[in-house]
Amino acid sequence: GSGLREVRNPSAIFLARGSEPVPGSLVMVARDGGRPLLIEVQALVDRTRFSAPRRVAQGVDSNRLAMLLAVMSRHSAVQLAEYDVYVNLVGGLQIGETATDLPLALALASSLRGVALDVRMVAFGELGLTGEVRPVPHGEDRLRELHKHGYNRAIVPRANAPRAAADGLRLHPVATLAEALEAAFPG
Repeated sequence: GSGLREVRNPSAIFLARGSEPVPGSLVMVARDGGRPLLIEVQALVDRTRFSAPRRVAQGVDSNRLAMLLAVMSRHSAVQLAEYDVYVNLVGGLQIGETATDLPLALALASSLRGVALDVRMVAFGELGLTGEVRPVPHGEDRLRELHKHGYNRAIVPRANAPRAAADGLRLHPVATLAEALEAAFPG
C-alpha cells in the first residue's frame, strides 16, 4: 500500500547467528549485484554410514563443493573422504561467486575438528586447484562492509589486503589454504 521501502541493512537478514560460537559456522562477505552482503556459512561434517559419502550443498554449486573437497584433501590435513558433508548459506541465498571457497573450507575444517571459529572473524577468497588462495573482486568494499558491522578480524587473499591498515581491523592475508587454516586455528 505504501510502495517500495529501502532495506537499510540487508546483511542482518542473513546473520541469524547466536552469541555463542559453534563449530562449522563462519561469516563471509559475498557480492550480490552491486553491494557486499555478510552471510553466515554453515557446514556439518558427520562420519558416513554408507559406502559412498553424501555431499549436500544449499546455496552453492555442488560441483564447486566437490572441487573444494578435493583441494582440501590434497593441500591440507582436512580429509573428508569418510564423512558426509553438508553446507548451507543461511537465508536461502544462492551465491555463484568464487569468494565462498575459503569460508566454506574453514567452516568444514571447523566442523570436522569440533572447534568453533572466532565469532568476530570473517573470510572471503577463491581457492585454486593447487591450494592457493586467489583474490576476488571488490576486496576493499568487502572489508569496509565487515568493519561497518562490527567484525574485527578477517582472513583474506594476500592480493586483497589493502595497502594501509584499517583502524580496528586485524587482517590475516594468506596465500595458501594451509596458511588460512593456521590463521583460523592458531596453536
